[in-house]
Amino acid sequence: MFIIISDLHLGDGTTASSIPASAFYLFAKRLRQDAHFASVRRGGYSPIEELDVLLLGDILDPIHSTKWFYPVDDETHARITKPGDADYIRPWSDPNDPKYAPKLLEVTRAILEENKESMEIMRRLASGEFIEFDAPSQNGERDRSAAKIPLKVRFHYMVGNHDWYYHLKGDAFDAIRREIIQAMGLSNTPDPFPFDLRKYNPEFPWEEDDAPGIRKLFEQYKVFARHGDIFDSFNFNREKGRAHATLGDVLAMEVINKFPEALLHTEGFDTSIVDNLREITNVRPALATPLWVNAQLTALAKQKMLARGGENELKKIWDRLADEFLELDFVRQADKAFSLDVVDALQAGIKISKLVSFETIDKLTLRMQGGKKRGDISFSKHALLEPAFLDRSARYFVYGHTHHQETVALEHDGMLGNQVYFNSGTWHTYFDLARNNPRQKRFVPYKAITYNTFYMDHEHDQRTFETWTGAYA
Repeated sequence: MFIIISDLHLGDGTTASSIPASAFYLFAKRLRQDAHFASVRRGGYSPIEELDVLLLGDILDPIHSTKWFYPVDDETHARITKPGDADYIRPWSDPNDPKYAPKLLEVTRAILEENKESMEIMRRLASGEFIEFDAPSQNGERDRSAAKIPLKVRFHYMVGNHDWYYHLKGDAFDAIRREIIQAMGLSNTPDPFPFDLRKYNPEFPWEEDDAPGIRKLFEQYKVFARHGDIFDSFNFNREKGRAHATLGDVLAMEVINKFPEALLHTEGFDTSIVDNLREITNVRPALATPLWVNAQLTALAKQKMLARGGENELKKIWDRLADEFLELDFVRQADKAFSLDVVDALQAGIKISKLVSFETIDKLTLRMQGGKKRGDISFSKHALLEPAFLDRSARYFVYGHTHHQETVALEHDGMLGNQVYFNSGTWHTYFDLARNNPRQKRFVPYKAITYNTFYMDHEHDQRTFETWTGAYA
């Protein structure tokens, strides 16, 4: 069995909450059920011997941490560092800066600690504690008198656009990866976690990653998978590759993360207001965040949780952060690099005092994601140009990134096997912009969990793949 999940976005608790440990317990329960179903074939019983889970990027989420705003191990949080400060460090700083790896280590340890119950479930799955089988008898039945056979789950980690830091080279980053491997029960080595196992375009300037264990799984199950961020220009730079920050990183940190944090450094705002606004990092799409913020401020004012004029003061703080974001060297350099004037569009899109229409935000979001119309955020068209699709070395293609689970038929071939695209969805709590009357800026909160399972011919009866997705609120 080969299972793919992505976009868990496990954070350190300084911004919005992560998916709870209950989701991991549910996943472990379903893995156990699926493994037992796969062990009964043609009326006989033969326990499967392998179960691999690919974590397809955006699993840990260092970008959504407010710890980046403060010096390493600073518990006072007296001030937010600014460009030019001796102790300033951000994800887009030079990774060779001696402050970089220690800050990433601090954030990573905080994430692992915040999600320690979930990590423990993964380690127990990896050690064979959660899944066990009756021994098979010689006539293909269960021997309930014999000792149980444990099944160890092998976890493999690939990176996406929120956890790309674990793709960085160097001894300091190897040490960080060792802690992740230990905490999560991964099968990875401490080398840079892989990102791309087969280049979409041979002209791309980066090298393909060497991950023999994952490559073997792709070959065995006729699967090819990538996170999918290479199709999102806002969150991936095709000229520099994955070991580099993007505009999406800067917007997430300097505006979205910083807004609630800036309120803590401003007199006159109750902490309950700040807690309410911390859910800002769960808004989807991210570029609709100004609409969500505006809606929250309006609601707080109606509930009389803001003093007279407080709503306008909060909007001014947001707009000040937006202006500071637009003035950062990284953003100004991106303004020159982007041929589609993405930064110019952001200048119109992220200010609240000059709040643009939903249609403008919608167009900007779709422009980043390559969609054609609202609700059409599928990356399935990109799978049609995957080298593994064209040479038919893979039958199944899996991307993450969009948080939009789907199954799309690509090609029918009764002889060589059909080809199908999947998106692995998300394990996440988020606020989705309501499609009905979006000008009213209403968002629906819920939790989602998705996974995709693939089988080899000797696993399961006549079943080659299945998907499972659920949502609860």
